[in-house]
Amino acid sequence: MRWMSVLACSFCSAVLMASTATTIAQTAPLKITAPQGPAHLILPPVPKALLPDAFAGWVSADNPKTFTDASEADQANAEALKEYDFTDGAVATYKRSGQTLSLRALRFHDASGAFGAYSFYRQNGWPKEEIGTGATSNNNRVLFWVGNSVVDATFSRIGPMSGSELRELAGELPTLDGPRALPPPILGNLPTESLTPETTHYALGPAGYAGAGGVLPPELVGFDRGAETVTATYSLRSNPATLTIIDYPTPQMAAAQETRIRAYTKAGSTAVPAWPKPLVDSDQAGLEVRRSGPLVALVSGDAIPEESHKLLALVHYESEITSIPQPTESEVFRTGKLLMGIVTLVIIGAGAAILLGFFLGGGRALYRIARGKPASSMYEIEFIRLDLREEWVEPAPAAERPGQKV
Repeated sequence: MRWMSVLACSFCSAVLMASTATTIAQTAPLKITAPQGPAHLILPPVPKALLPDAFAGWVSADNPKTFTDASEADQANAEALKEYDFTDGAVATYKRSGQTLSLRALRFHDASGAFGAYSFYRQNGWPKEEIGTGATSNNNRVLFWVGNSVVDATFSRIGPMSGSELRELAGELPTLDGPRALPPPILGNLPTESLTPETTHYALGPAGYAGAGGVLPPELVGFDRGAETVTATYSLRSNPATLTIIDYPTPQMAAAQETRIRAYTKAGSTAVPAWPKPLVDSDQAGLEVRRSGPLVALVSGDAIPEESHKLLALVHYESEITSIPQPTESEVFRTGKLLMGIVTLVIIGAGAAILLGFFLGGGRALYRIARGKPASSMYEIEFIRLDLREEWVEPAPAAERPGQKV
């Protein structure tokens, strides 16, 4: 009986210690000792080449020429490329069966810069093509963008497979992931009804805005304050209208610029600086300015005032509230949780020990009773004992008296 009790207590103690160790190991942070050895320098991955040596049967006559200076990419529009965060580019001439294909590829920091440069070079009225993320063409010239790259292709002769060949090239261009792959958020504020997508122009600075035919003077927009703009043409029932949306960092800055822009559009011929050509060609009765949050919208063109007002009313800013994640458990809470786990395990272990002892001892007693024996074995015959009662002691023989004859 004693050895079974000792075994039960030892088993329960082992279970309790193992459970406590497991809880501590799960709660305490894991500490990994870094292996000792020589340090290895991990270099960033080498950017993928913009232009391949060959594709779709076209073979480069010479190795593609690469550059990082915006003036080498486009000397006349170098400032606009810098505003779109130009990083590097490449040019190459390809030949196939006596025909030539000239490619100029420009890479930017993110997809917003690539789309801005694409919209800067694309002219209104160029038809849409299905190449990359967006494409357009003008006779033998094809312009498309994908990821953070813009490609300007000029064929010596356009063929029926030219589009398919450029789609193959677009599939070989580097791609992006993460936040850098997102298009400009301001595009989401453009109303989609009656929009002509091929007329959308996105600008981050005065050179890009003016070069794409901006309606307002660049100095009035406020690019030095972090503004960005998008301009698009809408085919309304009366006449086409141009919608300009300017996004400012804060609503306060937008309110101040709205007052300046409204005063400028009301000044007419006395405005300083003088009105640009898009404002001069507009119907002054249809000019209207409106602010929504950090956005300032301007409608120009020849649409009637009623349609201009309706288009402007569709521009609405919706703020997005992003919650900052907070730590869910403090160190005090973790310590208390650990102690509570230990106490719980102790209670469970003690209860298990009591139950185990009850079942082992009680089961053995029931077994003995079922066999007709007492519950305890302490008084059984096989128990060795010494019987020292007096009636079992023999009397000592009487001592002989002196002189008595035996």
